[in-house]
Amino acid sequence: MTTTMKAQETPMNITFIGVGAIGLPMALHIQRAGYQVTGVDVSEAVATNATANGIVTVRSLSEAPPASMVVVMVATPAQLATLVGGIAELPSGQVWVIMSTVGPQSVREQGDILRRLGARVVDAPVTGGVARAKKAELVIFAAGAAEDVEAARPVLDTMGKVHITGSQPGDGQSIKVVNQHLCSVHLAAAAEALSLARSLGLDPAAVLSLVEKGAAGSWMLSDRGPRMIADTDVQVTSAINIFVKDSGLVAEAGASCGAQLPLLGIAHARFCQAADMGLGVRDDSRVIETWG
Repeated sequence: MTTTMKAQETPMNITFIGVGAIGLPMALHIQRAGYQVTGVDVSEAVATNATANGIVTVRSLSEAPPASMVVVMVATPAQLATLVGGIAELPSGQVWVIMSTVGPQSVREQGDILRRLGARVVDAPVTGGVARAKKAELVIFAAGAAEDVEAARPVLDTMGKVHITGSQPGDGQSIKVVNQHLCSVHLAAAAEALSLARSLGLDPAAVLSLVEKGAAGSWMLSDRGPRMIADTDVQVTSAINIFVKDSGLVAEAGASCGAQLPLLGIAHARFCQAADMGLGVRDDSRVIETWG
C-alpha cells in the first residue's frame, strides 16, 4: 500500500541511511509519496549512484539537513553501532526507524542509546529483497511503542506491508531471525538439490522447472534456482556475505535462548565456506559452488 501526503501539508524531511541495492528503491518510494528525502552513505560509488537516480545523497549524517525521521538500512550490527556511536546529540522526539537486519541484541543496545539522546525508536526489519523493494512489496516487521510505530507508519506504508510484531525494539528483529533461519536453510537446500541433480546426470534447469511448483518447491528455489544454474558472474541481488552475517545472527540468537539449530549450523558453514572461496561479494546463489 502506498501512502501519499496531502497536497497542503509541508513535506516531512527524512534522512535515509544506506542507499545501496535495497535501500535506494525504498528511499525512492518514500520520496515519491511526497516526502523530502536525503540519502546518507559512506560509499562514494553508492552515493553517486543514488544521487544520479534521484535521491540527493551525502557521505555523513552530519551533512544531512535537519529531519523529523531517520530511516536506517545499514548492513551489519557493527555499522549500526558505529553510526549511533558517532552521534553527540539529536533533536528531541526525532523518530529513528531501524530497518536493517542486525539482530535483537543490537537493536536493543543501540536503541537504548538513541532513546537516551531523546529519539523515538522503531524496530522494523524487512524481508523480500531487492525485487520486492522495487515494487514496494516488502514485508515489514514493526515493533516499538504504539505511538512511535504510529508516527512511522505512513512512511513504512510506502515501502510495503506492515505487520505489528511487538511493543519493544528487538521484537521485530526476533521475527526476522526466524525468517532468516528459514531463508538460510532453504537457500542451502536448493543449492544442494540442484547440485544433486547435476551429479545424477540430469539437466538442473529441467529439474528445476519440474519440481519448483510441487511439494518440494520454495520461494528460494524459484528465485535463486535460475541463478544457481547460471555462472559466477550472475547479477548480485544479495551477496554471500549478507547470508554469512544473517545466518550468524540466527546462530547467536539461538545460542542466547538455548535453541537447537543443527540445520542452520550446516547452512551457515556453507555460506562461510563460500566466502572463504572468495565468493563473498558474489550473489548468494553462488553458495552452490561449495558443492563443487
